[in-house]
Amino acid sequence: MLKGKLKKLSDTAGFKTFVSIALSVAFGLLVGFIILLIANPRNAFSAFLGILAGSFGEPKSPWLGFGDLLYYATPILFTGLSVGFAYKTGLFNIGASGQFMVAQFASIAVALYGRGLGFMHWPLALLAGIAAGALWGFFPGLLKALFNVNEVITSIMLNYIGMYLTNMLIKNSKVLYNPARVETHFLPRSAFNPKLGLHYIFPGSRIDIGIIIAIVTAIVIYIILNKTVFGYELKAVGYNRHASRYAGINEKKSIILSMTIAGGLAGLGGALKILSPGVHYLGHTIKPIDVIAVEGFNGIPVALLGILHPIGIIFSALFITYIQRGGFFTQAKAMIEIIDIIVALIIYFSAFAFLFKMILSKIRKKKEQEDINDKPPLQPNVNNRGEV
Repeated sequence: MLKGKLKKLSDTAGFKTFVSIALSVAFGLLVGFIILLIANPRNAFSAFLGILAGSFGEPKSPWLGFGDLLYYATPILFTGLSVGFAYKTGLFNIGASGQFMVAQFASIAVALYGRGLGFMHWPLALLAGIAAGALWGFFPGLLKALFNVNEVITSIMLNYIGMYLTNMLIKNSKVLYNPARVETHFLPRSAFNPKLGLHYIFPGSRIDIGIIIAIVTAIVIYIILNKTVFGYELKAVGYNRHASRYAGINEKKSIILSMTIAGGLAGLGGALKILSPGVHYLGHTIKPIDVIAVEGFNGIPVALLGILHPIGIIFSALFITYIQRGGFFTQAKAMIEIIDIIVALIIYFSAFAFLFKMILSKIRKKKEQEDINDKPPLQPNVNNRGEV
């Protein structure tokens, strides 16, 4: 009976997904440990344990570490949702970095130009970031819908356009740019994200309302994709745009909306990061240097590790951030470059969850086929008279 229940459990899609993710993570950790052992055998074991300790390796307080874990996970949770949402609708949004950067610029511009807006200061700065990200997602969606231009190419190009454009606009604005510090001016406190008392629960951490907005957004995305007609239409176009057209769905509109929403999600992550007050309410600034935001690219393994499921993406963002924070606290025991390689390896192999799931399915099917072949053929029922 127990064996039957275990077999039934192992046949479920959820179990296969869990095992595939666990295998990919374990494989990444193993390869990372081998590299660490080769590069620094003396401190390899203690450094590896430090990585596994993650955010709880924070020397001051585990609560501080956990609060910072939630804070640092927020941006890549949004870019993961952005990539995952687009992929669910048949598109690959590799332009989350550009959407993230233009959103940060738009939010900081409203924050600095809009001094005196009072209680509307933060909401308007946040909405500006969402709108900028959505606009940056709209362009590749429009080109894909009207001219069938590959969204991967256009969104990659827009990453660079977004970076150079925002740098130029910042450097040419006296309101935004502080040449003495080679960065933007600090934001007024009225534009900061509210903390909602979370800093009392996690004292000393950078946590604010961002993580709550991120989790709620993931749940809303799940409902839209799985429980609404709108979500069904978006996914239908992703499966087969030509068939969906014959079903009466406007496939061009769906493609544009998909990329626009994906851009808005990445933009929301960028806005929340730049508007974060930090520990001492000093806020954040933008340095106009020619570097593309890594949060957008980190969103790709976050989405893949989460199996492109909005709820799964929450946990994958937390896991990847957990490992990265562990690497940060382990820098004293190993070269920072080695830690970066190990973290990158774990993230890289985590993205192979799909491959492991496919291998597990093939092994399962092969075993079932062997069981069928091993069974003796059914014998005909013969009565005492020799009749069948």
